[in-house]
Amino acid sequence: MTSTSQPLSKPMIVLMAATTGLAVASNYYAQPLLQLIASNLRVSVHSTGMLVTTAQLGYALGLVLLVPLGDLLERRKLIVGMLLLTATGLLISAISSHLITLMIGTAIAGLFAVVAQILVPLGATMAAPNERGKVVGQIMSGLLMGILLARTAAGILSQWGGWRVIYWLAAGLLLMLAAILWRRLPADRPTAGLRYPQLLASIAQLLMQHAGLRLRALLGAVSFAAFSVLWTSLALLLSAAPYHYNAATIGLFGLAGAASTLAASLVGKWADQGGDGSATTWGLFGLLVSWVLLALGGQSLWALILGILVLDFAVGAVHVTNQNVIYREHAASRNRVTSGYMTCYFIGGAIGSLASSQAFQYAGWSGVVAVGAIICLLGLVVWLAYRHIEHIPELARHQI
Repeated sequence: MTSTSQPLSKPMIVLMAATTGLAVASNYYAQPLLQLIASNLRVSVHSTGMLVTTAQLGYALGLVLLVPLGDLLERRKLIVGMLLLTATGLLISAISSHLITLMIGTAIAGLFAVVAQILVPLGATMAAPNERGKVVGQIMSGLLMGILLARTAAGILSQWGGWRVIYWLAAGLLLMLAAILWRRLPADRPTAGLRYPQLLASIAQLLMQHAGLRLRALLGAVSFAAFSVLWTSLALLLSAAPYHYNAATIGLFGLAGAASTLAASLVGKWADQGGDGSATTWGLFGLLVSWVLLALGGQSLWALILGILVLDFAVGAVHVTNQNVIYREHAASRNRVTSGYMTCYFIGGAIGSLASSQAFQYAGWSGVVAVGAIICLLGLVVWLAYRHIEHIPELARHQI
C-alpha cells in the first residue's frame, strides 16, 4: 500500500477488529429472532427463515463482486462507503413493517458486510512484515467474535426491547465506526492496474495458477464446513433430550465458542515465527479430535462444551494460518486472493450446513458427528499428502 501513514498502532488494530466483527455480525442477527419477527410481522416462521438465506446470498455476492475492489479503488473511501451502506441496510431492517422490506434491508446489509474481508487484508498490508501474522490474527479475533456473539446479543436484547433493537444499535455503532475510520485510516493508491472485468477474471486465474492458494482455499472450506456442521444442528441437540434448553440458554453457547477466538492471535504470532506448517497440522488434527468430544457431548454437557472450544479454536487456527500464508505469497493481490479464498470458505460452510441438517434429520446427533469427523479427516489427509510432496524437488516452487 502506498501511503504516508504511520505504522499500524494497537488502537488502530483494535478499531479494525471491532469494525470487522460488527460488520460480519450483520448476517447473523436474524437467526435467533425468526419467531419474534414472524409474530410481529404476522407471517410464518418458514417465511422468516428466508432472511437467513438472503443474508448468506448477499454476502456470497459481495465476496465475488465487491472484495476485489480493494485492489482497484482507494481503500479508505471504499471501506467507509461500504460501512455506511451496511448501516443503511440495518436501518431499513429496523423500520420494516413488511417481510419484503426486511428482506431488502437484510440483502443490502449482507452484500456490504463483506467490508470485513477488505479490512483484514488491509491490516496485513499496513502491518510490519515480522508482525503480519499477529495483526491478521488480532483482526480475525474481532471477526470471529462478531460471528459467534451476534446471535447471543440479538437474543438478549430482544428480551429487553423487541427484535428491532439490535438493528438500531448495530446501525448506530457502524455509523460511528465509519466516522472514526474516515479520520484514522490512511489514504492509499490502488495497485492492481486492471479494469474491473479483468480484476474479477484474475481471481480465477490466481486460483488456477497457484497450487498453494488452491490448497489453502480447500483447507479453509474444510474448516468452515466443520464449523457449520456443528452450529447448524447444535440448537436441535440442545432443545431435545437430555438437555431441553430454551432459546436464551442455547444462545449462551456462543460465549463458549467466543473464548476460542484467542486462537487467532496466538496462531498469528506462531505464524510470524515460521510455524505455518505446524499450526496447520495441529489445527486440522484439533478439528478431528473435537468430534470425538462432540460425540460424547450427546449425553455429557462438559464434553460438549469442551468439544465446541476445541473445534472453534482449531477453525480459527487453520483460518488465520491460511490467510497469513496467502497474504505473504500474494502481496500485490491480497483482496483478490481474499475473494477467491473466502468464496471457497463460504461454499464449504454452505455444504456443511446442508450436510448437517440432512444428517440430523436421518440419523440424529450421531449422524452429525459422523459427517463432521469425515470432513475433518479428509482435510487432514489432503494436508498430510501435500506436506509429503512438498519435499519433491520439482514441486518446490509450490511451497505451501
